Amino acid sequence: MGKTLRNLALVALAAGLIAPAATLGQQKKDNDDAAVIRNLDIFNSVYKELNTFYVDTLDAKSTINTAINSMLDNIDPYTEYIPAEDQEDFMVISTGEYGGIGSTIMSRSDSTGVCISEPYENSPAVKAGLKAGDRILTIDGDTATKWSNDQVSKRLRGQANTQLKLTVVRPYDSDSVKTFTITREKIKVDPVPYYGVVGDSTGYIALTTYNEHSAEEVKAAIEDFKKNPAVKNLVLDLRGNGGGLVDEAVKIIGFFVPKGTEVLQTKGRTIQNFKSYKTTEEPIAPTMPLAVMVDGGSASASEITAGALQDLDRAVIVGARSFGKGLVQQTRQLPFDGMLKVTVAKYYIPSGRLIQEIDYSHRNADGEAERIPDSLTTVFHTAHGREVRDGGGITPDIKVDYPDVNRLVYNIVRDNWAFDYATRYASQHATIPAPRDFKITDEIFDDFKHFIDPKRFNYDKVCEQGLEQLKKAAEVEGYMNDSTKLEFARLEKLLKHNLNHDLDNNRKAISALLASEIVKRYYYQRGETENSLMNDETLDKTRAMFATPGQYEKILNLNGKKASKPAAGKKKPAGKKKKK
Repeated sequence: MGKTLRNLALVALAAGLIAPAATLGQQKKDNDDAAVIRNLDIFNSVYKELNTFYVDTLDAKSTINTAINSMLDNIDPYTEYIPAEDQEDFMVISTGEYGGIGSTIMSRSDSTGVCISEPYENSPAVKAGLKAGDRILTIDGDTATKWSNDQVSKRLRGQANTQLKLTVVRPYDSDSVKTFTITREKIKVDPVPYYGVVGDSTGYIALTTYNEHSAEEVKAAIEDFKKNPAVKNLVLDLRGNGGGLVDEAVKIIGFFVPKGTEVLQTKGRTIQNFKSYKTTEEPIAPTMPLAVMVDGGSASASEITAGALQDLDRAVIVGARSFGKGLVQQTRQLPFDGMLKVTVAKYYIPSGRLIQEIDYSHRNADGEAERIPDSLTTVFHTAHGREVRDGGGITPDIKVDYPDVNRLVYNIVRDNWAFDYATRYASQHATIPAPRDFKITDEIFDDFKHFIDPKRFNYDKVCEQGLEQLKKAAEVEGYMNDSTKLEFARLEKLLKHNLNHDLDNNRKAISALLASEIVKRYYYQRGETENSLMNDETLDKTRAMFATPGQYEKILNLNGKKASKPAAGKKKPAGKKKKK
């Protein structure tokens, strides 16, 4: 009896403790809700007072949007308010389809308006005769020379089978002003601009985005390769792919791993935001050796694809460390047809790791979000026991060091020197060799150097700027005497920049830019991609790995012991974590 009474007493005590805890939790929620209501009332009152008493009339839409965007900017860069008039761009990214002429446009850095930058192959723009470099003068009779990119884009888009009249000026053409009547069509953004056999046995697929057509396009390429007995291995190129639809990533992973494999989990604040993603179909290439190429521009769905295939030891990852976005967004409808894209969860790949690099919940004194240092990352394990880390994106199994872009090359791009040279080149040459055969010859490179006007070409001369700063420091600190001045004069002469020399010194990078711009004038994005593969260090290293007997198996530890559960009990910190 005594034991029973003691147990009943413990139960009663536990109940007594639990009830206050639940009450405290409810009190915290009530306090949070009260704080929200109170602060919304304050904001509402502030705006009413401003609207009533401020010396000038307020633009309600502009000021409220500024307040909303300022609030969201303090959360993370992926949570954003999308008003009704801006939702078309968002839907294009998701669906890969829109009504329009089928061309990208760009604002000129020289303040000469908006121009056609890249018409899509077989698009209405190409059928009508538009070319890259054409500068837009009028749209349906309205002068557009002072319009922004967004203004021009809204006027070029529209329902399929509707017409617009476009007047442009074409540089380097004797009859430069041209007018086109263009019939809009339903434009499908192709997520796989190019796939083909590289070398003797490598099937290469370039995937540039994850829209509603990505998985079907990748599947079609794989099925095509399977018909070719020469293709022995596959390369999926995700470099520069900023992501998109998660479901498409899961489908693509499913082409290579067994049906029913869990490849992703998402976890948020509530149970509603927990979701497990498993492959739903039998794989179409379950055993073919696979490599995935990534770089700093590979993010989100790209990292899910690369990370899951790495964790499952199904693919060798080649390139540079990926971007590091491990956050999941969801759209919520708002009044007056607005939309909120809000971060609702974090995603975890099969080893159990989260690859998010920036911790937006913790900021430094300047308000900047903190990056997770490598010393605080945690070790996880792949299916075959290989060590992988969380935080900071996907680290490749084979690393490739990409050269830094210097100011000279940056300014050639920024100020459209390569773009404009390609426009002139295309006006003077009706055809060029096939993408795989086209090269920037000495003649073309010398012609480009003469094309640049030294008086208009501005770039940061780092050595000269550094020397000037050193001279000022010497004067301030009292070291500037006759002897020092003489040495500075000698050094200044040695470090004097010569544009011709600087262009020659950066020929490799500049030639890649020129080839890209010229080839796509004739063969569009398909040809540009194919040409770029002729001098691609990452692809070369990938093919060398496939060609070396046993290296693929060694990297993936295919002969090693499989872990029963990749993440469980196998993580160890690389260093002590700070409490925050």
